[in-house]
Order: sequence, then structure tokens, then C-alpha cells
Amino acid sequence: MELFFQQLLNGIMLGSVYSLVALGLTLIYGILHVPNFAHGVLYMLGAYLAYLMVSALGFNFWVAMLLTMVILAVIGMLIERLVFRPLMEAPHLNSFIAAIGLIYIIENGALILWGPDFKRFPAVYDQLYHFLGITITLHRIIIVLTAISLIVIMQLFIKKTTLGATIVATAQDRIGARLAGINVERVGLITFGIGTALAAAAGVLIGPILLVYPSMGSALILKAFVIIILGGMGSIPGAIIGGFILGIIESLGGGYLTTQYNEVLAFGVLVTVLAIRPTGLFGKAH
Repeated sequence: MELFFQQLLNGIMLGSVYSLVALGLTLIYGILHVPNFAHGVLYMLGAYLAYLMVSALGFNFWVAMLLTMVILAVIGMLIERLVFRPLMEAPHLNSFIAAIGLIYIIENGALILWGPDFKRFPAVYDQLYHFLGITITLHRIIIVLTAISLIVIMQLFIKKTTLGATIVATAQDRIGARLAGINVERVGLITFGIGTALAAAAGVLIGPILLVYPSMGSALILKAFVIIILGGMGSIPGAIIGGFILGIIESLGGGYLTTQYNEVLAFGVLVTVLAIRPTGLFGKAH
């Protein structure tokens, strides 16, 4: 049972990071209606920027995280304005190709700037706690609490603010929102910035536990798409719950089987759920 609870805690930690990434991706998908495959490299870029701030500039971890989220939000808005907005009326394949191009540009840019070597954060909140045979670091607890706090803040923002309501309206019916007087271009710009900031936060949080390297976003983006399809395309609750489900399944599978089967487990769960419920856990049939 000790192994089960240890892996369960690790799964909750992983799931909280996955949920943040998937939530940002879902928000962007809701506005663009095109999968942003470049989301993973923005997560990677966030981890690198925070690493540089903490290790080279001596910034406090939380200051580095906040600054990284702001910087990546601006970068996300620039990407939306310069790359995706001109392609809104073009076939979806064009946006897909543009996203693939961004992956190559940003990933190879990171490789040129920082090299292929894995980077390790200076020790951050590495105190160990032991409870009923389970060992956990303070940083893992902080990851879960911070991710859940950001998710709750986003839920309140979407449900309680005017801007949140306009994001939902635009995601549901872009033409109807425009007819109602909503500036859908401005909403898309802000939403892309928010989604990118969430990916950056996830990268900063997990960076001190996992090594930072140029291709770290590649595997994550596949898992993020598994999550949003599992939860239901465009469903915010689905993205959050799907992230935790996948994180726990991966962790338990890694503990009882081997981590080599993580991707197999992820896609196996996806296929099983879609076979039973084609629209995903929270998706709606059109």
C-alpha cells in the first residue's frame, strides 16, 4: 500500500501540471478552433526563462515564475497576432503547418542558445517529509497547491468576470459574439496570452523536478492533446479532470509496471474512453 500511495501522490503532482497545460490549450482551441501544436515549446521556453532567472540572475523562484508568465503571455499574444490571426479565414491545415513551423523555430532556437545539455535548477524547496511510509518533497506539495490555485483562479475568472463571459461566448459562437458587439480579435489575443502563461507556469513549476532541455515539450504536447480529447474537445472541466486522470494512471503504471509504457497507457486510456463515449468524458455531441 505504501507504493500505491507514493505513486498516487506523484500522479496528483504530475496531473496538476498536465491540467495546467491542457487548460491553456483548451482555452486557445476554444477561440481558434485549431489545435496549437506549438503549445509544448512555449511550456519549454517558460522553463528555460525561469531557469535563467533563478540560476544566472539570482531571482527568487516566485518572482521568476511571475515574470516568466508575463513574458510568455506577451510572446503568446505576439504569436496569435502575427502567426495565427492572419490564417483565421484560411483552411485549418494552414494553421496546423504554422504551428509545426513554430515548433522547429523555437525548439532549434533553444538548442542554439542553450545547447543540447540538460539544465538543472538550483535546489528549490527540497525539504523532505515522511508520512506513513510515504516520502514527498516540499516542492511537490507546492506544485499541487499552486497548480490547483491557478486552476481555481481561472475558473473564477471565466465564470465571474465580464471578460471571462466574452471568452466563453466567443468560443461558443464567434459570429454571434461579433454580432453582439464583442471584439473577437481582442478576446482571441487575450485568451492566447492567458493560455500561454498557464503553459509557462507549468514549465516553471515542474522545472526543478524534471531536467530542462529543448525537446521537453514534445512528449508533453501529445499528452496534452490526449487529455483534451479524453475530457472532451473544448471542455474546461474535462481538461482539468483529464489531466489528473492521466497523471495518476501514468504514475501508477510507472510504479507497478515501467515508465517505458507511459505513452502506451495514455493512448490506451484514450482509446478505451472514446470507444465508450466518443465525445470524451465531458464533450457534447454536435
